[in-house]
Amino acid sequence: MNGISIEKATLSELDELMAWRMEVLHEVFGIPADADTLALEQANREYYRYTLSCSEHIACFARYNGQRVGCGGICLQQEMPSPDNPTGRCAYLMNIYIRPPYRRLHIGTALVGWLVEQAKRQNAGKIYLETSDAGRAMYRRLRFEEMKDIMKLQ
Repeated sequence: MNGISIEKATLSELDELMAWRMEVLHEVFGIPADADTLALEQANREYYRYTLSCSEHIACFARYNGQRVGCGGICLQQEMPSPDNPTGRCAYLMNIYIRPPYRRLHIGTALVGWLVEQAKRQNAGKIYLETSDAGRAMYRRLRFEEMKDIMKLQ
């Protein structure tokens, strides 16, 4: 894809990862710019420190014509093996984000494709995500299907 590249993020880029994570949280959850997010930021910083160190999380940045324009990650975890996931290895795609001026340029497709490949390299038999309405069509094009019978405790 012309001008698009995906690069794995490292723990040495923690400050930049945090800047992107906070941008995502502000946009996705509608957090006001003046809200006190210090505790949330600290919790996310600790998450990255731990999970990047032990390879439970793989984070990446998307570049378009050399400029960082997006980010994403996968959380790797183990569940009980089952007929639909014999390895029990799962990958939860998260923090998938492309800045608004760069959307609809197939950058998100490249980003998700790269993350899916990383998950497969980790033997993940189940790869899943939560999506907004804006991202649903892209994920469907990438062969993600709606999950049935999922419930969340409120």
